[in-house]
Amino acid sequence: MSSATLPVALADATRDDASLRRFLHGLPGVDQVGVEQRAAGLGTRSIKKAAKLWAIDTAISMVDLTTLEGADTHGRVRGLAAKARRPDPERPDTPRVAAVCVYPDLAAIAVEALAGTGIGVASVATAFPSGRSSREVKLADVELAVRSGASEVDMVIDRGAFLEGRYGQVFDEIVAVKAACGDAHLKVILETGELVTYDNVRRASWLALLAGGDFIKTSTGKVSPAATLPVTHVMLQAVRDWYEMAGERRGVKPAGGIRNTKDAVKYLVAVHEVAGEEWLTPSLFRFGASSLLNDLLSQRRTQLEGHYTGPDYIAE
Repeated sequence: MSSATLPVALADATRDDASLRRFLHGLPGVDQVGVEQRAAGLGTRSIKKAAKLWAIDTAISMVDLTTLEGADTHGRVRGLAAKARRPDPERPDTPRVAAVCVYPDLAAIAVEALAGTGIGVASVATAFPSGRSSREVKLADVELAVRSGASEVDMVIDRGAFLEGRYGQVFDEIVAVKAACGDAHLKVILETGELVTYDNVRRASWLALLAGGDFIKTSTGKVSPAATLPVTHVMLQAVRDWYEMAGERRGVKPAGGIRNTKDAVKYLVAVHEVAGEEWLTPSLFRFGASSLLNDLLSQRRTQLEGHYTGPDYIAE
């Protein structure tokens, strides 16, 4: 959505640097105690046994199965793609994951391995994870990912520029990356663990939405803390409020540190209660994860077979 088609209040916010700063600093402050208490309260909610299998299957369908290591190989990516296609070979009714997420130089390998499956290929870009490079290098990163067939691009914002209040620079960079994405969806990684305050998380969320991000994403998974429930609440509030103002739904992706089914269910409850049930779909909510999937599969077998099967017994 270009600023020309935004509601007047939002279009005015992107007119120039001063307007953008005024809008971002005019957002309501986040009540730290309130958001942490609400996140903790929702985190204690239990779901009925009948709903648990639905929750597990929904969470599996939302996973961006991820490998982002310096030692990644073609074989590792092909193995991850095989896992994405058939998460539990002994249970062919298991849902497929949403996407496989890799570095841009490995995107073509993932695209080839997932051809015809409908599973997305997400590529990180823009000098992931630090975001410390020239815009030319960052855009070349994006162009490599798109040229290789990635259907989704996960960019990182320049946290240094954001923290110094150079909002226009961050905005312009997201706009440039969005243009370079072409038809690929853009996820904007805020690296919330480096943003210090919930107010900054809210401002960065709105900045990314104004600049055209299809998703806002918590973290690279390389910084601690990564995803947390309170931070995700703030981001879910942002996309809910965006929808109310702009009439368009955007997505949220918590990434890093979500390792078990219990935690995944807490996030699904938060999505339902904060944004709304319309967001309970892979097109609007994702989990960035590497180890979460096996725990979901093990808990799925427990629901179906009536006894616990540890994640070590799930085929890789």
